[in-house]
Amino acid sequence: MACEAENIRAGGKAAPTSAGELKLLADALHSLPADAVKELFSIGVCGGCIFRLFGIYEHISSRPLLRTSTVNALLREVIEPEKDEYDTSRKNEGLCSPQSSHEHDLVPRVCKMCIGILNFVYQDEKGILVKKDCANAFATVIAEAVMREHKQIDSFSLEVSLPSLVMENEQAVWLYMSKKYASQLESAGNSVSHCISTKDALKLSILDPLEKLLGVKSKISSFRIRLTYSSSEESTRRPDTKVINGCKRRKTGDNDATNESYASELAGTDRSTNQKGEHQESLKTFPDKMEVHGIDHLIYQLEKVNRAYYLMFLCYRCPIYIGGRYLKYSRNVSQTRWIIDDERMGEASVEEIIGGNILPLCQGDSYKFHAAGREDIDVRMLGTGRPFLVEIQNARQVPSVELINQIQMKINNLENKFVGVKNLKVLGSNGWDLMREGEAEKEKQYAALVWISRPLNNDDLQSISLLKDMQILQKTPIRVLHRRSPLEREKIIHWMEVERIAGSSQYFLLHLCTQAGTYIKEFVHGDLGRTHPSIGSILGCRAEILQLDVTDVKMDCF
Repeated sequence: MACEAENIRAGGKAAPTSAGELKLLADALHSLPADAVKELFSIGVCGGCIFRLFGIYEHISSRPLLRTSTVNALLREVIEPEKDEYDTSRKNEGLCSPQSSHEHDLVPRVCKMCIGILNFVYQDEKGILVKKDCANAFATVIAEAVMREHKQIDSFSLEVSLPSLVMENEQAVWLYMSKKYASQLESAGNSVSHCISTKDALKLSILDPLEKLLGVKSKISSFRIRLTYSSSEESTRRPDTKVINGCKRRKTGDNDATNESYASELAGTDRSTNQKGEHQESLKTFPDKMEVHGIDHLIYQLEKVNRAYYLMFLCYRCPIYIGGRYLKYSRNVSQTRWIIDDERMGEASVEEIIGGNILPLCQGDSYKFHAAGREDIDVRMLGTGRPFLVEIQNARQVPSVELINQIQMKINNLENKFVGVKNLKVLGSNGWDLMREGEAEKEKQYAALVWISRPLNNDDLQSISLLKDMQILQKTPIRVLHRRSPLEREKIIHWMEVERIAGSSQYFLLHLCTQAGTYIKEFVHGDLGRTHPSIGSILGCRAEILQLDVTDVKMDCF
């Protein structure tokens, strides 16, 4: 097996297909009704489709170095044996090699049933017709594009998206053949009921050589190779992508709608599936129309296409998640990038500091920053830190434990000391679910510097500390009404403690633990009565908050 793999990597110079193997192919074709094969051939169906139509495609899919011209020559022998008998002793002519890029086709350039897909004919993004001689040559193009972009692959899954017309055509041919040649096929022991789809046939043909070329196995994997065939050049392009060495790469941007669209495609959304419903009606009416018009209607159906499809290669890794807890030491750093009228608010953002240091080391296309809640720009995040996730799109390097430690050390040793991280680690996609589940139930602790309009006395300390699990009602704060819905929210203040400040009777530190989503600033000053009760109403005086720190976010994750 190792020798065979090396031969394939060398460009198709594997051990020659033996005369015995070619004879097996010829015998398989001779077992089919000659008039059925001849009619299929005459309406523009390629050799590969004829093999799969009669349930014997494994003869081709198991031979990735078999050239399409070899199959066509064998077909000619079945159709016109007296005119062009194929010499199975010329075994080397059945092989695909780097030098054999030009062949004398005996069938139309584009098969009317698979639209050239199983002949490895396609148009690139420039509209140039590309033709590969065999499955291995086609797989080599894919593997080279993958390896230019991704050096670290431990497995892959192959996805194929086809226009619905391919399904229509193969259904039309299948219905025609099963009706016209049913009795001949039954007497010969053949059947068209086991015809595999074009998509499955393509996968069968190229999976084995792809595994050998990439040196990894195909299975359910986070790394995906996607082949998208389309009748339109424009549908193979996206405005937010650019071509890099034959692979699609996404530009980093801030458009969330575009990002979601991209993520949906990376998740494997099959556009051909969405189109199928639109064409089911034509398939339902096909038998009736064929009954009336016969072969003419089949030819009409097959003539809907006259050129090879455009093909887009897309190799990508599903998002990886790096999570941990962050600390914010500055009162002039926002959680996410904050721009108003083209002017940056604050010196930096947690998102940019953390994501900007993780992305280059993972060699990804872009990142998204997710956190369990948020603090205002003038609020520090101290103590245990706030849980966060960085979602890396199409990472070319999956970070090891050592690399994660390097990232954490790099962020923590930044000169500006705005942000720190702890407990950094690579998480599975379930990390997102864990964070969201915990966020709804989390408790948060704060330390607030408070001023009141009168001196603080011992009775105030006791009255505040005795309040446990106090329920408050908060209307949407005035300061955020421009971006939040005007709602009333019931929240719980679990406990509070007052710490005196030496030398000051009107200033104190308020330590408190609250339900997630409580507006602490408004709880202190009352927000003109929109939060009740408040520290001001409890103490019966004016209260103002001067500084606020988050000291703990109680969540089990990270």
